[in-house]
Amino acid sequence: MKKLGLVLVVVATAAGAAVYLGVFSRQPAQAADGQAATAPEGGRGRGGAGRAGFGGRGGRGGPAGPMTVETAVAAHSSVAEQLFLVGNLIGDSTVSVVPRTAGRLEAIDVRLGDAVQRGQRIAKIEDFELQEQLKQQEAGLEVSRATIRQREADLQLAQTNAERSRSLFARQLLPKQTLDDTEARLQSAQAQLDLARAQNTQSEARLDELKINLDNTVITSPVNGFVARRAADPGAFVSPNAPVVDVVDIGRVRLVANVVERDLRQVRTGDGARVEVDAYPGEMFMGRIARLSPVLDPSTRTAPIEVEVANPGFRLKPGMYARVTITTDERKNALVVPSNAVVDYNGRRGVFTTADGETVTFAPVRVGIEQSDVIEILDGAEDGDRVVTTGAAALRDGDRVILAGAGARGEGQRNGAGGRSGRRGGQP
Repeated sequence: MKKLGLVLVVVATAAGAAVYLGVFSRQPAQAADGQAATAPEGGRGRGGAGRAGFGGRGGRGGPAGPMTVETAVAAHSSVAEQLFLVGNLIGDSTVSVVPRTAGRLEAIDVRLGDAVQRGQRIAKIEDFELQEQLKQQEAGLEVSRATIRQREADLQLAQTNAERSRSLFARQLLPKQTLDDTEARLQSAQAQLDLARAQNTQSEARLDELKINLDNTVITSPVNGFVARRAADPGAFVSPNAPVVDVVDIGRVRLVANVVERDLRQVRTGDGARVEVDAYPGEMFMGRIARLSPVLDPSTRTAPIEVEVANPGFRLKPGMYARVTITTDERKNALVVPSNAVVDYNGRRGVFTTADGETVTFAPVRVGIEQSDVIEILDGAEDGDRVVTTGAAALRDGDRVILAGAGARGEGQRNGAGGRSGRRGGQP
């Protein structure tokens, strides 16, 4: 009984496996038949979409097709060679205002950002001590003047006595010694008068010095401009070694930039320049090259230049980061092509031209001024030549191309032919 049961189990297992394999082997066959039955529909669908070559796979192994490119026409236009520099703006003059005498600050009349004129009072130093010294010196000057008057009287008396003594001596009524004493007194009176006059001059000089010191207690602005910094307040002790305020003149600003050695030949004093700052995007400020350094920095091989820019509205501020464009050469009627049309091919610079719109020919050219968007052609191309722009770097001489404007029409025509071949390829 056990052997019979084992045989039945084996037979049942074999029968189940046979049924399973039969069911799943029919499904791939049916799927293949379904694909074969729908093949014509697939051929019509791909052909209708216009994708040529999809009706049959034989075309995929053929040579690469023409490249789609964009072209432009060489034409005459104005070009300019420009030099681009960057730098910081500084004021036309920046002055640290320091007092000419030391003392305690009595008052300060300006604050940060205030406009000041040349000679305008900025601050005042205490001057009561100088006032007292001035009064004393004026009194001393009066004393010296009175002394002069006294010495002049003494001199006049001495002259009178001397004349009398000479007359008496001439009549032999006066001894020689008495005459000599009278002459000596005359000379002494003259010397006393000279001394009094010298002392008076000294007193006047001292008085003038005190007046100057008194005037120096008033601190004034040496230039027109604006207060850029205030460094002291009333009550502080100031001296000629410490500035009270900084005044900057921004009626005209300067841009200091460095020019590399190879560009120095293109820069000349008086050339125009256009300045841009981030504070006013898209706006140009006109200036000129005012100064050019005669020497280069040995470490950087650059020479500093100064570009002056008028600033009547005080919109430009010292410290702004600025970009300057200097036009070094300009041509009004130059033959130009787009910059991406000029490529390097076999060690030569040139352009790819197409006359029929289907094949390209490489033409070596000699270029002139190069801008970011166009390049001047001096030789090798003519006005009206159609040159390849987009895609020129991947071309070779004699390559077939499809113009971007005409490629859509040609593609549509080829797609229609591909649809018909798709239907033929899809037929059983």
